[in-house]
Amino acid sequence: MYASRVALRTLKAVQATSLGRASVLRTQAPVVATRFFSQTTATREEASADKTYSPKVESLVADISSMTLLEVADLVDALKTRLNISDMPVAAAVAAAPAAGEAPAEAVEEQTEFEIKLVGFDASSKIKIIKEVRSILPDLKLAEAKKLVEDLPHSLKQGITKEEAEEIKAKLEGLGGKLEIV
Repeated sequence: MYASRVALRTLKAVQATSLGRASVLRTQAPVVATRFFSQTTATREEASADKTYSPKVESLVADISSMTLLEVADLVDALKTRLNISDMPVAAAVAAAPAAGEAPAEAVEEQTEFEIKLVGFDASSKIKIIKEVRSILPDLKLAEAKKLVEDLPHSLKQGITKEEAEEIKAKLEGLGGKLEIV
């Protein structure tokens, strides 16, 4: 997989710069692929020591390792077309798959600003609720406060602290109102 990504990047770089350099790539590509596949690291040795591959897989690996980078790029394109795989940016693929054994970091942000909504009230306490709404929102006139209370659900205040929202909720629920803190 890594070799195909390297091949694809190299091919795109060559296409972007000039077509004249493609002949250099064709002559040097088998050398690069041979160097890559002949490298042995501890992780590759450990992985291959534990795993045995079928003859079909072994022959595929041998065939692919003998290809030039342009041929590998064509192979990748053909496989993407045949298997219906869309291009995914490398950075997105790395971000989508965290390292093995590593828990995904959750960016849980605590909410600091709240909104309080009046969603209902007891019909017998309508006047008390209107008066309390006017005390919470002193800029409202009586008719505006009445309209606000009657057009439910309606936001009373936005961008307030949790303590202030709970205080308003306690006052209005004590009078017979039903509120939500969002």
